Amino acid sequence: MILNIRVDHKTADIKTMESSISTLDDLFLNLKSKCNVEEYISLRTCNRSEYYMVLSDNYLGEIECADFVIEKNEAAMMHLLRLASGLESMIIGEDQILGQIKDAKKKAKKEGSAGIVLDTIFNKAIHVGQSVRKKTQINRGSVSIGSAAVNLAESVHGNLKCKKVLIVGAGKMGTLVAKALVEKHLKAIVVANRTHDRAVCLAKELGGYAIHFDRLKESMEDADVIISATGAPHAILTYEKVKAAVPLERRNSLVMVDIANPRDIEDEVSNLGVKVFNIDDLRGIAEDNRKIRKKEAKEAEKIVENELLLLNRSLKHLKVEPLLSDIRSNMELIRYRETQKALKKLGNINGKEKVVDKLTKSVVDKIFHDIVLNLRKAAENDEEELIKACELLFNNEN
Repeated sequence: MILNIRVDHKTADIKTMESSISTLDDLFLNLKSKCNVEEYISLRTCNRSEYYMVLSDNYLGEIECADFVIEKNEAAMMHLLRLASGLESMIIGEDQILGQIKDAKKKAKKEGSAGIVLDTIFNKAIHVGQSVRKKTQINRGSVSIGSAAVNLAESVHGNLKCKKVLIVGAGKMGTLVAKALVEKHLKAIVVANRTHDRAVCLAKELGGYAIHFDRLKESMEDADVIISATGAPHAILTYEKVKAAVPLERRNSLVMVDIANPRDIEDEVSNLGVKVFNIDDLRGIAEDNRKIRKKEAKEAEKIVENELLLLNRSLKHLKVEPLLSDIRSNMELIRYRETQKALKKLGNINGKEKVVDKLTKSVVDKIFHDIVLNLRKAAENDEEELIKACELLFNNEN
């Protein structure tokens, strides 16, 4: 059984997502202890936390939880294909989710938690995500959480021309914010990151400058916009830090946008008069984006539905791949033995042994081709008795 358990922006606000992450992890560990979890991949972004699992049986017991979405088999796979296509993102069509899915798969493969089933499913999802973006215009223009954060800041200031923007965090989300700011004719772009070298690299691309994290306070003093997107496990811009850094007369004009999960900015900061926004506040921009891309989304959904059929077929083929591998190995062993016998009987054939070898390989390949087609067709049609019969007929070393 394929299982997906998740909490995301569709079912929870940012506060609920933050508090649910540890619960989701506990639920996963509980499943691992009670069920045979053969494979798993964890996926985390700024507005979702998910687990994809392959279980050896269909029994789960009672795992229902109000905060989570739990889907099995085809529904779970459909969600992943839609996710890779940008259809499940808060900002419809955004490209970043595709890279995040690739990274999650790569990490799981490296750690040994992903096997052939999830590898097949995630490879298909990546292919579908690429195909959707190639065949539709769902990702045209500026579509990312980063660009939405910049739009949110502009909705307050009117525009950002001649404004000073401080970006806290030079990771992937910070980079998206930076790219969205390039054409805004800013007075200054300042990048702060715990790893100073990364801040320097990003600042160079933008024509801005980098600061060490311990100089964050002085850069906050005259900033017009602060956009924070770090991977810190706790708030880094606390009430006390902002109060100490930002002069009283500047607080009403300061816009702070938090696109981190967990959040970087404490809720209490808004009590200072600062305009504080987080991922939940991007929903209005996301809805406008959804309306613009409605037509492209429909085309993407058609692609996803067709690809899901192909994915189901591929997964059914996996059931007979071990049998096909055994048959092929046994056929090759027989071919080799009989070829060697024939060559001994033929005696000196003036260096034409390769011709005989090639001939026997060709015969085996042609016979095996038909076996592959028939066994895969039997798997597609769930013809278990026929597959068992083939195991008896072919899978032997005698």
